[in-house]
Formats: sequence, C-alpha cells, structure tokens
Amino acid sequence: MRAIRVAANGGPEVLEYSEAELPDPGPGQLLVEVAAAGVNFIDTYQRSGIYSMKLPFTPGSEGAGKVVAVGPGVTGFGVGDRIAWAMVPGSYAERALVPADKAVRVPDGVDDQTAAAALLQGLTAHYLITSTYPVRTGETALVHAAAGGMGLLLTQLVKSRGANVIGTVSTPEKEELAREAGADEIIRYTEEDVAEEVKDLTDGRGVDVVYDGVGKTTFDASLASLRPRGMLALFGASSGPVPPVDPQRLNAAGSVFLTRPSLAHHILTRDELDSRANELFGWIASGTLKIRIGGTYPLPDARRAHEDLEGRRTTGKLLLLP
Repeated sequence: MRAIRVAANGGPEVLEYSEAELPDPGPGQLLVEVAAAGVNFIDTYQRSGIYSMKLPFTPGSEGAGKVVAVGPGVTGFGVGDRIAWAMVPGSYAERALVPADKAVRVPDGVDDQTAAAALLQGLTAHYLITSTYPVRTGETALVHAAAGGMGLLLTQLVKSRGANVIGTVSTPEKEELAREAGADEIIRYTEEDVAEEVKDLTDGRGVDVVYDGVGKTTFDASLASLRPRGMLALFGASSGPVPPVDPQRLNAAGSVFLTRPSLAHHILTRDELDSRANELFGWIASGTLKIRIGGTYPLPDARRAHEDLEGRRTTGKLLLLP
C-alpha cells in the first residue's frame, strides 16, 4: 500500500508519500480501507517534534472507511462495516489498523467524508460544551478562530444551547463564515484589541467562558476577557504552547478557572465514546450541526495540506483522500 511517512522531524517537507507494508489485523484490531483522513493541528505538532513520536511513523489520528479484515477476538464489527475513528495513529494511508474499541459505526445518514471531518473535532466540541463548561441559555462564550474547523462546530453548538457567541477571526471572508454558523458578534483580532472589544460588547462584564484552541497568542486576551469566576478552557495550541503561568494571575483576573482538557480523558470508556459519537452523529443527521469541509487533498499532497493549515489559509476541516 501507499502511505505518508515521517522519517525525521521538521516542516511539511518531511512528509513523504511512499510504499508501506500492508499490515495484518492483530487481536482486537480492524484493517480499514481509508476513505478519508482528517488533518488536524496535532498532526503538525507530531511532525515537527513538538509532540514526540517514535520515528519513522505514519501521521494522522482520524479517519473513516470500510472494514476489509477483522483480527482475532473482535466482536461487534465485520467486513464491510463503515466506521470512523479518532485518537488512532497512522491514518494518512490507504489502509489503517484501528483498534475495535476505538471504532464507531457511521450511520447511513452520514457519508464517509463528513464522518472523517466530524469525529475528532466533533467529539472535542461535544465534551467542551457538555462537560468542561456546560454553557447555558443567556450566557456568552468567546470562541477563538471561529471560522476554523473547531470554531465553526463550537459556534453552532453554543448557539444550539441558547447562549451567545463572540467569535474572533482574521478576515472578512472568515467573518462571513462565522456569522453563518451563528456568531452574534465578531472581533477582527488582527485589527482590534480582543479583551477591550469583549468588555465593550458585554458592558464591562466579560464572558462566561472562553474556548481557546489557539494558545500562545490568545492566552492573555482570553484571561482578560473573562467575567469574575469565569472559565478559560484551553484545549489546543495552534499558535504554540502557552508559557508557564503564575496561579496568582487567575486571582488577579477575577478568581477565574483555567483548565487544559483533552479528548482522551473524555472517551475513557466504550460507553462514553459511543454516547458522545451517537449524539454527535445525531446532531449531524438532524441538521443541528453542519460540517464544513474546507479542502480535500489527494493523499500525496499531505505536505500542501499542512502548509495551508499552518499558514492560516483554510476554513473548516481539511481531508486527505487516498
């Protein structure tokens, strides 16, 4: 088979399209013909070495496709089943090994590309708005990068719970997308001081929660945008990691809360994974949640997908198609 391989850490140029050995599914594993693989910022962290990976490796942690072989001891899945997965390494390939306990069935009303685009970011958005900070009717959330894949999902889901959204974007085109997703107010972070604009838009009160997947460049503004006892949910670091923080800053900001959640800790059991995935796919099938696929790339063009993602030239979700 063919796959993307990383033999040394570095920029997008280290992504190599090459031959790879076709694996056999071991105990508890499924061999899947990959229909689409999601491109996420975590892939760039692993490629560059920010997150350590044993070299060489095949990047990609999310996808959807059809089961073509089943390993010993697997129950509940068979050849021909359509599945999706997240938090599974090796998805930038024509075939991928997926642990059966990480696979979820894709319902008939959801196509493969939508499933691949939805699962990792969709499950993340799900836990953020239901578990990390269950936003309520009448509250206000600040959503950074509101036109990105995560931002569009969070904006729609916050609005579905009756809350208001202030979104940050960089361009008029991205503002239009964020407003279409339901954002009530938009701040152009390239032109305006985010914290000052938030205070103006909330009559000096601040927002109840900030959903921040950007990290280094937004952290200070996120803290300054919170109401007293508000929560900063820092779930990513697309601009780089946040430097160490003196806890006294949380006091100075109004006895605010800071959390750094991750998806792995919110799908610890099979029941939790199924519950979140089923609700997510239900939202998609009902039209409550629309998945925007911002770009599709042939698998050999993984380098270009990473360049576009890191260059902030994208909106919505990027997919690689083997």
